[in-house]
Amino acid sequence: MNKKMNEELLALVDKATAGDKNALETLIAGVQDIVFNLSLRMLGTFADAEDATQDILLKMITHLSSFRGNSSFTTWVFSIAANHLKNYKKHMFAHYPLSFEYYGNDIENGKIQDVPDLTQNVEKNILAEELKMSCTNVMLQCLNMESRCIFILGTMFKIDSRIAGEILEMTPEAYRQRLSRIRKRMADFLGQYCGEYGSGRCKCKDRVNYAIQIHRLNPLQLDYMTATEISIETMIDVKNAMEDIDDLSQDFSFCKPYQSPERMKHLIREFLDSTQLSIIQKS
Repeated sequence: MNKKMNEELLALVDKATAGDKNALETLIAGVQDIVFNLSLRMLGTFADAEDATQDILLKMITHLSSFRGNSSFTTWVFSIAANHLKNYKKHMFAHYPLSFEYYGNDIENGKIQDVPDLTQNVEKNILAEELKMSCTNVMLQCLNMESRCIFILGTMFKIDSRIAGEILEMTPEAYRQRLSRIRKRMADFLGQYCGEYGSGRCKCKDRVNYAIQIHRLNPLQLDYMTATEISIETMIDVKNAMEDIDDLSQDFSFCKPYQSPERMKHLIREFLDSTQLSIIQKS
């Protein structure tokens, strides 16, 4: 980060910690979509990602005074988010953990042909696309928390190994080795089972009714298909406006990025308007 940008950012942080609501809103706006997308991939569902994102942004607010500009602001927020998410126990898959073996067995042996039409007049192609986005995300839950975080930082956000190592408190070499092994494991699974991204026989359209039956898909709540996708250009602009040290490439080859849900943004705005904010800034 160049000196001028660093000085401007530190001035913004100083204003926010002194109680300047506009400065705080600017800081939050610069990172909330990144935090939400990391939370979504780490936790597997929109609802859990919304809850975790609010928790992480609250942590960011309460620790703003500790930011000294020794790393980029985005890296600092990523560190807070990664540490929070690695220890997060309130999400659905913490109670119902998955494994590649379980997922593969379900693909191989699920009785998809015995299920009646459960689409509730929702177009099957739309449901199939929702299932594809959901399945790709849920598949990440087959990895343990640290491996999942390594994969997401390296494959979705394409963070430089030096910065990723700093976030995860490991050497760049260890991070690169772990990322390579995890990518291979994911690629092997996709290649064996998935007909959308690999050469497997599993097709989302064929499994729509089965997915509805086992409550993996809800025709009346299509989170992915109703979410607002973020363009790569917009994500680059957001990142460049905050810092330019860690080369956060936004070429999302594996997962699409989404805007934070409006209901979550509304809750954050309510929080910023509440008296709680002044209490927190005094802590």
